This record gives sequence, structure tokens and C-alpha cells, in this order.
Amino acid sequence: MMKKIFTLVFITSFLISCKCAKTDAVSKLDGTWELNYVADSQTFDVLYSNKKPTIVFSIKESRVSGNNGCNSYTGKLSATGNKIDFTQPMAVTKMMCLNGSQGEQVYMSTLQKITSYDITDDGKTLNFISGDIAMMRFTKK
Repeated sequence: MMKKIFTLVFITSFLISCKCAKTDAVSKLDGTWELNYVADSQTFDVLYSNKKPTIVFSIKESRVSGNNGCNSYTGKLSATGNKIDFTQPMAVTKMMCLNGSQGEQVYMSTLQKITSYDITDDGKTLNFISGDIAMMRFTKK
């Protein structure tokens, strides 16, 4: 009987710790991040000469929002562990951009390709990854 109780307690504590670890990884996303690199053939400064894109994670509300260099966007956050999915439709404003919309198109299309993320140990840099290639890099604001 004691063996069964011990096994039950062990399994329960293991499951609780696994859930906390996953939640903790996602909770590190919480807050505002500013883009400082995007994988593209053009230079970053040409794409975002007026305004750098931002992304804001609200873990409590399971929402993601931000600015893509011109327009604001918002949508549902879909993240588990270090996996993240931006393929769900997002609401995007439709303001006219001064330097055209190339920067926002690059940002939004690259976001759709992201499959995972990594946050540096100091918590200041967020990398968005597609497969095993770092496609975007953000700095914590």
C-alpha cells in the first residue's frame, strides 16, 4: 500500500513540475519587445527607417499585439514551451505607410513562418526561429 501511495505522490509531483516548467517558459515572453533584426535581402534600416516593429505578449490574456512598422496588429497567443504559432488570423489596421508597406509585409510574412522561440539567459533578447534558422531578433523594452 505504501508503495502505491509513494508512486502516486511521485507521479503527481512530476506532472505538476512539468506543467510549471512549460508555463514558466511562456511567461518569459510577457511584455514588450522591439525588433532589431529580420532575415531579409534588404538592410534592416531601409525596411524600418521610420519606426521599428514591436511585439507585446500578454500571457494573462493569451494575446499578442504590436506594431509592424506602420500598422498595429493583435491576435490570440498560441505558445507552449518554446513552440509558438502565428498562423492564426490577426486583426491589422490599414493606415497608409510613408515609405510604402514593404517593411510591414516582410514583418508579417516572416512572423507567419516562426515555429519556435528562444530567450537568452539574461532575458533581454528574444529570437524567433523557423526550423533551425533565427529569422527575427527582438530586444526587451
